[in-house]
Amino acid sequence: MAPTSTPQTPFGRVLTAMVTPFGADGALDLDGAQRLATHLVDAGNDGLVVNGTTGESPTTSDAEKADLVRAVVEAVGDRAHVVTGVGTNDTRHSVELAHAAEQAGAHGLLTVTPYYNKPSQEGLYQHFTTIADATGLPVMLYDIPGRSGVPINTETLVRLAEHPRIVANKDAKGDLGRAGWAIASSGLAWYSGDDMLNLPLLSVGAVGFVSVVGHVVTPELRSMLDAYVSGDVQKATEIHQKLLPVFTGMFRTQGVMTTKAALTLQGLPAGPLRLPMVGLSSEETAQLKIDLAAGGVQL
Repeated sequence: MAPTSTPQTPFGRVLTAMVTPFGADGALDLDGAQRLATHLVDAGNDGLVVNGTTGESPTTSDAEKADLVRAVVEAVGDRAHVVTGVGTNDTRHSVELAHAAEQAGAHGLLTVTPYYNKPSQEGLYQHFTTIADATGLPVMLYDIPGRSGVPINTETLVRLAEHPRIVANKDAKGDLGRAGWAIASSGLAWYSGDDMLNLPLLSVGAVGFVSVVGHVVTPELRSMLDAYVSGDVQKATEIHQKLLPVFTGMFRTQGVMTTKAALTLQGLPAGPLRLPMVGLSSEETAQLKIDLAAGGVQL
């Protein structure tokens, strides 16, 4: 079974949004996924998110998504929460993915705001509740208007929080004021979805992170969170400031591109990317090495 959940931390506190390793031929590398998942949990993650943006979910098939969930649950499901992305801009398809995820053994669902078709707030409400009604799994919303085109308004978050299985929100809205109001009003467990704002979001009530940089600095993220929770804000701030070059470097371009490059530099499973994502140029790789070294990451 997954680690014990609490209403305050239903999916743990430190989660990494895991890349999906591919082989040299571009095929899904399930062995590599299991090795990477084990490495990340050993490093201090108590949860992993698979089949998200960083997992290149737009380019993996439904069958590959289910296979990945099964593999990661088999590898680390007794030690970490395995949450899988099922969000699309087609509610019926998302429900199908949710059913498959439950059958594959996922511990929770991540449901991103529908992208491109720009639904109304009522459309968002019905989309998310329909997915939550489809399985017995707890749901983490994913609010990222920079990608989806539509924010989840605070009033909608409050309505959604009334659903017994909608228990958390991954916040990549980049608005601390709105986050503070939404946390106070909804009671949802709040997870930072923007690494640069991990510490600031803790200050307004977040309980943890769904991180990209966790691929390379999970122990530091865990130490920062533990320091903040224990009341040592100065230490948490010092760790945050030390990590600023890592936050900057990992998002100079799309995060999955830099993450796979960083993992390859460390000899960890990653592999190539699927088009339209491409690998870093030699110049971008050189800059990434500089950024990571400045943040204390050993390559």
